[in-house]
Amino acid sequence: MSTTTEAAQRTELTGEYADLHEQLAHLRHFLRFTTRDLTDEQVGLRTTASELCLGGLIKHVTAVERAWVAFARGDHGVMEWNPEDTAVMAERDAEFRMLPGETLAGVLGEYAVVAAGTDELLASRPDLDEVHPLPDAPWFEKGKSWSTRRVLLHIAAETAQHAGHADIIREAIDGAKSMG
Repeated sequence: MSTTTEAAQRTELTGEYADLHEQLAHLRHFLRFTTRDLTDEQVGLRTTASELCLGGLIKHVTAVERAWVAFARGDHGVMEWNPEDTAVMAERDAEFRMLPGETLAGVLGEYAVVAAGTDELLASRPDLDEVHPLPDAPWFEKGKSWSTRRVLLHIAAETAQHAGHADIIREAIDGAKSMG
């Protein structure tokens, strides 16, 4: 049996794999928890000077996680940056708000699907040191590569940052706190 097949059949994560999985699960919980007992309308509210709303934050984290996992699987084109592509830029802007017809249940459902894909990536990789060249974008150092480990750590950092934003937004909606 190949190492990849063995990893794909891994039922219990241990060591670094278990640590990464547990941290991602913990951070995802806090992000989702900010939406507890809220309506579709409430998760679309902007309570600060920014464009951010709870539903939009979850949509954004979902999109970022989806893209980074695709990158770690070898789809490096998914991370390409072209600010002149108006359709892509409009899609990115739409990530940050609830659009007509979108629901909290739908947003959370999509997040769960993407999270499961990330968990599957983690469980199926025999080696987190596999590297991928970063695309040419203003926020990446030219010529650098990231390992699968670094991608997963970035997903965790992104989730933590936006869970903090979500906590502030939730507190402004009704005083409820998620992390304090």
